[in-house]
This record gives sequence, structure tokens and C-alpha cells, in this order.
Amino acid sequence: MAVSARTTLAPVAGWVLRSAVAADIEVIAELLATVMRADLERLGRYDEHRVRQRLRDSFSPQHTSIIMIDGELAGCVTVRPAEGRQWLEHFYLAPHCQGREVGSAVLCTVLERTDAQGMTVGLNVLQGSAARRLYERHGFVVEAQDRSTS
Repeated sequence: MAVSARTTLAPVAGWVLRSAVAADIEVIAELLATVMRADLERLGRYDEHRVRQRLRDSFSPQHTSIIMIDGELAGCVTVRPAEGRQWLEHFYLAPHCQGREVGSAVLCTVLERTDAQGMTVGLNVLQGSAARRLYERHGFVVEAQDRSTS
């Protein structure tokens, strides 16, 4: 048995959230296609056109925040009211920002806001996604599972 060397990335400081605008849609669609590709391919569901169109069809600038680091778009997160709760959707970070505590910091900010409103937050996670560990660390629990989400 061997243990390979592991690179530790420095945490990213100085991130901010800004409100999304309609013009953000294409860069977010590209980010989604990049970030989700491995998971969707693993599940046999990757289609380079459909993955972008799915975001275009559901993009809601009024509920979306853009994650900025050093003036560059680094990700996005949507928090949309539905079914008596807030739904966390389209939470994507550029690959070079993953594993650097940005996701946890953004998620904490989102949860603080929804807690202040007394709202429950729900989300769907692709089966086998590494993102599930992030959500579980922040108190999310599985309510239901199906073939495509868990």
C-alpha cells in the first residue's frame, strides 16, 4: 500500500458575492459544463449542449449571486424560494477555487441569511458527488434518494 503526496491549496481570501445579471448566463453555463462534466459522465448523463441549456432554462438572476475573487468570476450560487423553503441550486466553483474553503465560506453566508429568515434550505445532489461531503459538514441530511440524486 502506498500513499501519494497530496497538494494542499492555500485558502482563498477576499471573495465577495455580487448580484447576478442576465449577461452572466453564458459564463455560468460554461462553468456548469466544466464543473459538472465528470459527475455527469460518470452517471452516463453528460450532453455538452443539454448541460448548458438546462442552466439557461432555469437561470434566475434575481435569486443568483456571483462569487468574485480578485475581480474575477469564480462561481455562483442560487437560493430560490419554493415549496415552503429556500432551494440551494447552481452552486458551482471554478476548479481552481475548489478545496480552498471558498465553498464552505459561501455556504455559511447563505445559511446565515436563510437562518435569519427562519427558512429551511433544501438541495439536490448528484449521486456520488464529492459536494455531498461539503453539505453534510454544514448539517444537511438526506431526506430522499433516487437514481440520479442522493
